Amino acid sequence: MTPSEVTRARIEATEPVIRPYLRRTPVVEVNGRDFGLDGVRLVLKLELLQQSGSFKARGAFANLLLRRVPPAGVVAASGGNHGVAVAHAAKELKVKARVYVPRISTPAKIERIRASGAELMLVGDRYADALAASESWADSSGAMQVHAFDQDETLMGAGTLGLELEQQANALDAVLVAVGGGGLIGGIAAWFGDRTSVVGVEPELAPTLTRALEAGKPVDAPAGGIAADSLAPRRVGERVFPIAQRHVKRVVLVSDESIAQAQQALWSTLRVAAEPGGAAALAALLSRRFQVASGSRVAVVISGGNTSAVKFT
Repeated sequence: MTPSEVTRARIEATEPVIRPYLRRTPVVEVNGRDFGLDGVRLVLKLELLQQSGSFKARGAFANLLLRRVPPAGVVAASGGNHGVAVAHAAKELKVKARVYVPRISTPAKIERIRASGAELMLVGDRYADALAASESWADSSGAMQVHAFDQDETLMGAGTLGLELEQQANALDAVLVAVGGGGLIGGIAAWFGDRTSVVGVEPELAPTLTRALEAGKPVDAPAGGIAADSLAPRRVGERVFPIAQRHVKRVVLVSDESIAQAQQALWSTLRVAAEPGGAAALAALLSRRFQVASGSRVAVVISGGNTSAVKFT
């Protein structure tokens, strides 16, 4: 397939295949003034309650169910959440899995991968290092690669979140989505097309889609910041980029400080414990980097709850 073939029809066909293995994550609609935003309705899609703690479960199951898995099993590279998802899906479907993660991955994510029974490999300092190692293993072992964002099945799995959100909360003025490699925003933008404004949100220290749109193609970008284990793959996906060019209306950059403040706001207001990547989209609104007209109804995807920030005594 080409990127243009990651369509609503293919996303719609993917949804019933992966549905038995997923949670239909809830939406919470709140008055914007709960977060200091007067005149706005916020529809928070709590995808951090998904199997494995993020939307990545959708793409992981799509890959393992729509493709032929060889006897050698599957291999994935990840900053953390994709690895957790692939490990979980492999365990559910009784498939052998090896997951490569860089040393920046958080202890919470590393522990979840190990707990699922996948073979965990800690390699390098960044996602790109883990990806190179996973590709080498795939070549030598025959294992099937499950890419974190730049694969058709991954995109179609992510697109089912858009389908689900539209069923739960129709008539949205905008949907805010955090961007790393672009798998989530690519899938959601492919689903909504031009019917709803899809807005990307990136950390200032990891502007992958911003740099790609400026250059007219995917290019290397800085890969740092507070959300580096989930939103800093160095460059946006080749399959993602044409979808983003066509359907993503705007990309907003947010600071690490505003991401941390959004994490705190989610916890203090709703008792939702999101990791930095999970709170980044909300940070665009709270920091006023993205402003909407009074009376708007805006969806914010909160995906990523693999954090040890909350401790119980």
